Amino acid sequence: MSTLRTALAADRMTVESPAWGLLRSRHAAAAIALLGEHLAGDVRRRAAPDLFERIDDDLISLRENGFELPSAARVYCDAWRADGVLVRRAVEGTREETYELSDGALVAIRFVTQLLEPRSSVTESRLTTILERLHELAVATDPRAASRLAALQAQRARIDAEIERVASGRYDVLPVDQAAEQARDLLSLAEELPADFARVRAEMEHINRSLRARLVEDVGSRGTVLDDVFRGVDHLAESDAGRSFHGFYALILDTEQVASVEDDVDSVLGRDVARALTDRQIRTLRRLLPTLQDAGGEIHDVMTAFSRSLRRFVQTDELIEHREVQRLLREAQREAVALAGMVPPFARLQVELALSSVTIDPVTALALHNPADHRTASDVHSQEGADVDWAALVEEARASEIDLAELRAAVNETIARRGAATIAEIVADVPPTQGLAGVVGLLLLAQEHATGLEGTEPLTWFSPTGVARAGRVPRMLFTVGVP
Repeated sequence: MSTLRTALAADRMTVESPAWGLLRSRHAAAAIALLGEHLAGDVRRRAAPDLFERIDDDLISLRENGFELPSAARVYCDAWRADGVLVRRAVEGTREETYELSDGALVAIRFVTQLLEPRSSVTESRLTTILERLHELAVATDPRAASRLAALQAQRARIDAEIERVASGRYDVLPVDQAAEQARDLLSLAEELPADFARVRAEMEHINRSLRARLVEDVGSRGTVLDDVFRGVDHLAESDAGRSFHGFYALILDTEQVASVEDDVDSVLGRDVARALTDRQIRTLRRLLPTLQDAGGEIHDVMTAFSRSLRRFVQTDELIEHREVQRLLREAQREAVALAGMVPPFARLQVELALSSVTIDPVTALALHNPADHRTASDVHSQEGADVDWAALVEEARASEIDLAELRAAVNETIARRGAATIAEIVADVPPTQGLAGVVGLLLLAQEHATGLEGTEPLTWFSPTGVARAGRVPRMLFTVGVP
């Protein structure tokens, strides 16, 4: 029976498990590479247009190297979403949608990564971790006070002996290769966390849906779930996944624990062991605590939102409406079953129903946008700029706010460097931040402090919005600073 049960369960998983489905899919190799690159690294969630664009770029390279991938990124993403590989979520308050990997997809990608980068040997640090956790479990589950006291005394004796060795200078620093081995084992455990977070969120969503279904189905006097909600019982927090998550969340929010972890990370990365790690491993270790806090905060917000939504569902007319719809559906089903023996399912009835409908227009009826419709039909001719009435321009500038202090500083800075300078040279060395107003301000200062020369000179500047401008101004030479 055990073999049969296992075979049946495995057969069911071939259909239900996104991880198994992804590994058995036609484009499994390309999917693992694409999704692992864009959704399993430092970024775990992307906006739909951004993800499509990135995958489309990679599809070009894959096709050039022999992969048969005829469709566009959107088509593949829709298929992966239908298979449970991708999870599409709406961003609250916007019309934007994001994609992220399901827990099954993360498991599949991590499995393939381990095949590509197998562990070379059984590490001492991993065995030590297993034995230490086994000993801790044996002590924690021991109901006898005498044996637990003996274990604590033995632990204290080991600590006292270690203190004595360190105090006398007889201690060894862990070699770099062993330290790197332990760091890699630690990071290997950390790589399992994204799948755990995705699994917890999926479990919360499943519990939320099942609670709503039970509330709608339970049409008795009140119902256990309904009574619990009115009494303030949080079924999400009281579930196994909820209790496990709350213990984790309390740990990563503990101020003392957070400070200790940050100090430990800084200490490890500041020592020789960091040179034995890759850049990605160093980045993962440095971002370990913030990543846990961000992911934990997101799950906590989801649980809070679900709990509030469930209470709102019960306390408003929404539950009554759902129960009424459920009642009408059941009545219709009962009547259909009763009539099935008297009226064939495909018999034509003399009943006309006024059904609501949506007008569907063919694609050929859509008018496509043609950018050429807005193009200028005639040729564009260049025209010389007309002379500006400087007197009118000066009067307009006087009515506006010109930063003369900035312009005086620009004049003095340029003269200190050049000895003498024209307006065009000042604008070239110290561009005015007010654009045309700055040029007019320099003309005002030139009228009082500069010497007029013959002719005009060209100059260019940028408007405050960054648009390039050009013009010609009278040649005026500043020889001394402007007070």
